[in-house]
Amino acid sequence: MSRITEQRTRQFEPTGASLQRGRSKAKPALVTTLPSVRAALAVCAHPDDESFGLGAILAALAERTTAVRTLCFTHGEASTLGNTCRPLGEVRTEELRAAAEVLGIEDVAVCSYSDGHLGEVPVETLAEMVEQVLGDAELLIVFDQGGITSHPDHCQATQAALTAARRHDLPVLAWTLPEQVAVELNAEHGTSFVGRSPSEVDIVAEVDRNRQLSAIACHASQSGDNPVMWHRLELLGDKEYLRWLWLPWLGREKYSTRSSP
Repeated sequence: MSRITEQRTRQFEPTGASLQRGRSKAKPALVTTLPSVRAALAVCAHPDDESFGLGAILAALAERTTAVRTLCFTHGEASTLGNTCRPLGEVRTEELRAAAEVLGIEDVAVCSYSDGHLGEVPVETLAEMVEQVLGDAELLIVFDQGGITSHPDHCQATQAALTAARRHDLPVLAWTLPEQVAVELNAEHGTSFVGRSPSEVDIVAEVDRNRQLSAIACHASQSGDNPVMWHRLELLGDKEYLRWLWLPWLGREKYSTRSSP
């Protein structure tokens, strides 16, 4: 292995190191703690993704002295939520920076790709942006494949992170939803959430949502009229679900042959 040293690999016990030693395709035991790393980069498509989706996870990492940074590809100007007297993209970027401070995120990089059209940007181009801000990151954090909500922008952001991660031998950890939560949300709200079966989930971590809720409040243009988000948080309670998308010491996608949506 190149950048991932034996010492750093052990930081991912038991999910990572046990796999590295045995090169086994068998799924390791479910773990309940987030990986221990010195620095992590969250790659998102829109302002509020870092709070509405990843907020509890990023706050937990920051509280454990992980240096957390965020790359956001758009200004979120195409949202149908929020009536503002100023350009929405400008407002949402300010909300993102305020929320990042609450979550303990040390730095935020915001690109100006068109909201809603990220899928039209070549993955290679987006991956280069990820590489420019990698710094000393030992871990990339993203939305699950399928984008959680099936949003093409989310899917493209994740693919860009994966592309960059493969080049730099960095693991990629994805926030996901259990399938029962996705099914209930879709049934009640007509949404297109993508959930995962228990066998596809690697980490179920208990989280404190206080800082996440404070960060969500920073996104006033988006959080007021958002019943789906509030229902999702209610269903998840104090748990967040994650799965490995890329483990470089395996040299392949995760450790299963399951296809992603």
